[in-house]
Amino acid sequence: MATKLIVAAASLAVISVVLALLYPPARLSLPPSIPGSRDHLHSSRILHVDGAFGPESLAFDPNGGGPYTGVADGRILRWDGDGRGWVDFAVTSPNRKDCVRPFAPELEHICGRPLGLRFDKKTGDLYIADAYFGLLVVGSAGGLAAPVVTEAESHSFHFTNDMDIDEFEDVIYLTDSSTRFYRRQFMSSILSGDRTGKLMKYDKSSKQLTVLLRDLAFANGVALSKDRSFVLVAESTSCRITRLWLQGPNAGKSDTFAELPGFPDNIRRNPDGEFWVALHSKKGTFARWALSNTFIGNLLLKFPLSFRQLHSMFVGRPHATILRLNEEGEVLEVLEDVEAKGLRFPSEVEERDGKLWIGSVMTPFIGIYNRN
Repeated sequence: MATKLIVAAASLAVISVVLALLYPPARLSLPPSIPGSRDHLHSSRILHVDGAFGPESLAFDPNGGGPYTGVADGRILRWDGDGRGWVDFAVTSPNRKDCVRPFAPELEHICGRPLGLRFDKKTGDLYIADAYFGLLVVGSAGGLAAPVVTEAESHSFHFTNDMDIDEFEDVIYLTDSSTRFYRRQFMSSILSGDRTGKLMKYDKSSKQLTVLLRDLAFANGVALSKDRSFVLVAESTSCRITRLWLQGPNAGKSDTFAELPGFPDNIRRNPDGEFWVALHSKKGTFARWALSNTFIGNLLLKFPLSFRQLHSMFVGRPHATILRLNEEGEVLEVLEDVEAKGLRFPSEVEERDGKLWIGSVMTPFIGIYNRN
């Protein structure tokens, strides 16, 4: 019986791959609808990141400057307004000789790939989660970022992803998405069912790193609650957000904060203490099927498919979905660009002065949506 099941699963996988190669991916996996969502994000202003690609995270400095964003060639850029546009602010690697193409995944381990960005409001320093070089920091003048921590339990980070800072306790909560796969292999991490992600805490005073949660399914975005009683971490592959209690009777315990209709990337708290979650994509039929059995996912990885082919099969038709959650994990608002008329594959939402600044690791631009 087991052999028959394996043969059947393999046959289905082969058929799926053949169909994916013969027909448009969107016909294989139409993104499901979400009740109550508003298809309004197509009205966003598009702000191109000239000569760059993949503005994953967005951060404003303590003086309101920016936003700042990290791009695929290892630079951190700062937006200086319509007059000056984007200017170079910092880099995460000194080896810049070959870092001239906007998108070159094969050079990420040399050029760096800055993902999550956070400013320490007390010092004005910018902390950077670089997928390959770990947690780094750079002062307000910019330049070459300095390493802060690069390993946990004597093992180098493989895929440093995001962080949040508790300025009161002088600690940083950060994620390493996988101990098996690097950032450029993120589809392999998802399809293989990898659960080696970690949530960690770095104490700035003692310079000690502590692993808080292990065995996470693609540990991604991080956000501290307004009262600092808990910290959230997105588990992208599981389509959920996990909550770790830091204070109160449940301190040290974790639970599920929210189950989501797609794959969460970064989480950002807004001024009201609510949370914006960017979904890389919704979970369609093909994604559900591929994730239902790790054998199927691993089999797909054995076929000679490019990253773009695997990604297109998995996410289906391009679209953009973001959610606003309250402090109990309940969905308050869903905004979408269902047909990707302007935005697609959002990675982060930063709310500021009535506007939503929306990054994307898969596009050469950010979106600005006016909520007023």
